[in-house]
Amino acid sequence: MLRAALAVLSLLASAVIFPVSAETGGRLARVIAAGEVRVCIWPDYYSISYRNTRTGQLEGIDIDMAQAFAKDLGVKARFIDSSFKSIFDDLLGDHCDVSMHAVAITPSRQEKLAFTRPHLRSGIYAITTKTHPTVKEWSDIDRDGVVVSAATGTFMVEVMRRELKHAQLQEAASPEAREQEVMSGRADLFVTDYPFSRKMLARHDWAKLLSPPVPLAPSPYAYAVAPGDSQWLNAVDSFVAHAKADGRLLAAAKANGLEAIVDLQ
Repeated sequence: MLRAALAVLSLLASAVIFPVSAETGGRLARVIAAGEVRVCIWPDYYSISYRNTRTGQLEGIDIDMAQAFAKDLGVKARFIDSSFKSIFDDLLGDHCDVSMHAVAITPSRQEKLAFTRPHLRSGIYAITTKTHPTVKEWSDIDRDGVVVSAATGTFMVEVMRRELKHAQLQEAASPEAREQEVMSGRADLFVTDYPFSRKMLARHDWAKLLSPPVPLAPSPYAYAVAPGDSQWLNAVDSFVAHAKADGRLLAAAKANGLEAIVDLQ
């Protein structure tokens, strides 16, 4: 098995697809020897890594990209349900080899994880109801008495904690919980990003999108790995670079309605 893994590593190196060193005990060698790459996803992330509630199938740009990455490695992709709350435990605890669910690069995450170059960038948007009596536009948000919901573990919590001076920030345990808070009237709106806002508008006729007058906290989204294995990080990062150059990233973005936020730099 090790001999076969070394042979594949040699082929990858000669093709200049993935930078490979003489180290054979790292994650790249183990992934190839195992014949699979374990990919952590957040299955509630519409257009990113979403488990379709109607079909049960996974879909989204990072599902497409993970399968392309596995194909380049000559292995299969095994998807493992994760979340932004459990990403540290899942990566540092070796439950997966890479998190591929558009993970925003934030200082707090960079302290514990290693990131590839970005493949998407999105700012913050808000969803309220079309019939809300007072919150009609973005300027209505930061007012006394307004309750803003954000999903725990997302970068939106950090941003809104800084941004809000008068409104109350409420942390919801899940995306579904923040929607329920708005629908029940316990929150006036919730904050989200571009991909999830598309889901809300496509699936709910009550939902109204509020966009800031200028982009709020446009954040780079990338793939995350556990630190300490530069060979593995370089392998994932090189895949992203090649997918940008050969058009696979743009094609996946268009297929999932995300061309507006794709990062091809």
